[in-house]
Amino acid sequence: MLANHSCRAVEGILSMSLPAFETLRRGLIVSVQAPEGSPMRHPQVIAAMAEASLCNGAVGVRLESPEHIGAVRRRCPDALIIGLWKRSFPDSAVYITPGWEEVQAVWSAGADVVALDATQRHRPGGITLEQLVSRVREDLGAPLMADVDTIENGLRAAELGCSFVGTTLYGYTEVTAVKRPPGLCLLGPLRQQLDSDVKLICEGGLDSPQIALEALASGADMVVVGTAITGVDLQVENYCRTLAA
Repeated sequence: MLANHSCRAVEGILSMSLPAFETLRRGLIVSVQAPEGSPMRHPQVIAAMAEASLCNGAVGVRLESPEHIGAVRRRCPDALIIGLWKRSFPDSAVYITPGWEEVQAVWSAGADVVALDATQRHRPGGITLEQLVSRVREDLGAPLMADVDTIENGLRAAELGCSFVGTTLYGYTEVTAVKRPPGLCLLGPLRQQLDSDVKLICEGGLDSPQIALEALASGADMVVVGTAITGVDLQVENYCRTLAA
């Protein structure tokens, strides 16, 4: 799919031909992640789950941390990888690829697209979203996926130059805390107002194939599913809690 990794920014995503994009459109991207302390959080385990996802029809994977991105890239050299790095800082609530160091590390590890928090919240170190996106575009040329929580933030991220807009943070920020994912209500307005070359992704709360299909019908180009497929820790915990009630 994106075999020539050295050319990924120009030929892989930003200038993706229509036939190439059609292989991704309406596709499933599997978020292959595991929480801290989980036995699943081992690079080779993550890589095996990613390979299994791709072998069974997923068009790409979303991975957290340079270590896991590198492991999957080595095992699945042609995979479409959306990469991020979750890092927490005391001066900010932003933790999804919050700054330049994290973007560089994710890109260098082998991601084809770098996902970052594109909300209006204060970022660590005081860097603004505008400054970060501008530097990424100028110095790396890396395609960006904007993880957003509102229609306004999605449109703003696209204006700044993000190639993908995802509903990832709907329900997870202060302004959307009373909302419950998935953010299907964002999809129609975003699809109507975004340029056609900006790809719209629904992520978060897609816990069944039926809801994923509803997301596509609502305007998403692709869907990202994580916990419902790869969230072994949380799924087992939920079953055990329910059975013990």
